[in-house]
Amino acid sequence: MPPLITALPELDLVPVTQVKQFRDVPVARRVRFNQLIVTGPPGSGKSTFIRRVGGWPEEGYVDLSRKGWWRAQALLIRPREIHLGLPFVGRTGGLALFEAAWLAAWDRLQFEPARIHLPAEKRFPLAVNWRKRFVFEFLLPAPERVEAQRRARALQGTHPVDDDIDLPRIRAQIQLFGRVAAHFHAHGLQVYVRECVGDPPMRFATPPLPCASM
Repeated sequence: MPPLITALPELDLVPVTQVKQFRDVPVARRVRFNQLIVTGPPGSGKSTFIRRVGGWPEEGYVDLSRKGWWRAQALLIRPREIHLGLPFVGRTGGLALFEAAWLAAWDRLQFEPARIHLPAEKRFPLAVNWRKRFVFEFLLPAPERVEAQRRARALQGTHPVDDDIDLPRIRAQIQLFGRVAAHFHAHGLQVYVRECVGDPPMRFATPPLPCASM
């Protein structure tokens, strides 16, 4: 059987067996429309996903290295496309993978997942259950597909990030988002992964870490 995510065969993913349609996009049956946060590397299809389901058209950004990012104003309106700022060794704040600082040093920067802040588990009846408020949909196509999509998009001149397209760098972006997806899942957040917008979602086969509730 071929890997479920060809770009990231190391991810322990299995198909979601019970799905429903948000317009023409299949999602897990348990997902509510206003929970969806769509993320992934540049050119992965995030805007297409949001457009198809009829979500909020404006992009948002959250820095995962900042405490309380889950309360950010960018996350108030959903479904929405969100860019993630990731922590790297030697950097005080997170970097989005389209920022000049990451693009210039992508092959030297070391990802630091231990600096990703995560919401605590709900402990009191009236507290907000931040871990259940959002469902993160990670779009992780094969690097060659992303490269082709970005080269086609570059002809329209709509995205400055497409001025410099490099396949090894695209591969690194997909790997990093895969690591974030696995990290989120391991710590109890709701995560689904797919290669393309129209593909059925997949979930992680292994349960979250026992310490995720601590």
